Amino acid sequence: MSPNPSEGDYQVQGQIGFILRKANQRHVAIFASHISDLTPPQFAALAKLHDVGETSQNQLGNMIAMDAATVKGVIDRLAARGLVRLSKHEVDKRRLQVNLTDEGRRSIEELVPLAKAISDETLAPLSAKDAETLLQLLTKIS
Repeated sequence: MSPNPSEGDYQVQGQIGFILRKANQRHVAIFASHISDLTPPQFAALAKLHDVGETSQNQLGNMIAMDAATVKGVIDRLAARGLVRLSKHEVDKRRLQVNLTDEGRRSIEELVPLAKAISDETLAPLSAKDAETLLQLLTKIS
């Protein structure tokens, strides 16, 4: 399907933003059907903390593509559930450090296999080669 059937026509359903939003909605629905007690941003924060260990709240936001206000809300909700711990940086007391609690570490380790299944289900309509190409192309434009 050509995004623009003729020069003067604009059809929203053929535009990249619309298609990406629909694909994201599908992925979020699949995610929620497997992991109902965390949002994708909360999962991303836990997974990245598991990968890198303690880091500042701002650095974590940068690593998972979230602005400062959004990551603060995500971290506050995870802290309220006992999954992460906040502490002041030893030298720069204005800087908040974030780390997984033992419960947070256990949770993310249990959820990673589900996350892999979610990715597989999201990409299921594609061949392995097409899925790899899609991921490469999306990485290129992001």
